Amino acid sequence: MWHYPEFDPIALSLGPLKIHWYALSYLIGIGLVWWTLGRKARRLKADWTDETISDLVFYAVLGVILGGRIGYMLFYGYAELFENPLVIFKVWQGGMSFHGGMLGVFLSLYVYGRKHGRTFFEITDFIAPGVPIALGCGRIGNFINGELPGRMTDVPWAAIYPGEVIGRHPSSLYQAALEGPALFLILWLFCLKPRPLMATSGMFLVGYGALRTTSEFFREPDSHLGFVAFDWLTQGQLLSVPMILFGIVFLVAGYRRQVNP
Repeated sequence: MWHYPEFDPIALSLGPLKIHWYALSYLIGIGLVWWTLGRKARRLKADWTDETISDLVFYAVLGVILGGRIGYMLFYGYAELFENPLVIFKVWQGGMSFHGGMLGVFLSLYVYGRKHGRTFFEITDFIAPGVPIALGCGRIGNFINGELPGRMTDVPWAAIYPGEVIGRHPSSLYQAALEGPALFLILWLFCLKPRPLMATSGMFLVGYGALRTTSEFFREPDSHLGFVAFDWLTQGQLLSVPMILFGIVFLVAGYRRQVNP
């Protein structure tokens, strides 16, 4: 076993300006996705310029921040939100929901598509393969913040969290590996061949939903929620079910459209 390190949440202090590791992990993830999309557009000679990609990233980031924070407070912290509505602005304390962020991104990309004359799935198919990079970076931020403690275990790599003497799964690292490199590899292999419209987006939803469901078996349920059903189903797993179902629908619809244009 090893002791979970206690990081200083502040990465850099410049007078009154304090940059938190949590925010830095998001900035690095966003920057890497931005760079990846630019390389992808040049490699495929796609109809995406640096300017349109920059605009796309801006809309997506806005959706992630607003949707992620609002979604977290609604899905996981509604009691705290009810007591103190201003807590929704304290993003440096951690607390971002992927599922809320995803809904926020969907809305922002729809607005972007209306502005630039692109279809929704044309945009999501383009951006989906790069998203796991940002997800992996975000989970590293969770690790540094000491969030997402795992369930009790005695495996050799178990982590002892601050203030505890028991070993737990380092579930934030599990999620970083699954939602980052593993999902990126799945989508990269899937996209080696041309795919019909909607298929890449569908594969992303199925892949993330399945990997998130798996990692949740090692993550301690939120103390104020516990298991939401059957004494084993977590909130994260419950929210992943519609992702998987919609992903399957998009995959089937995409290939049917290819066969019957």
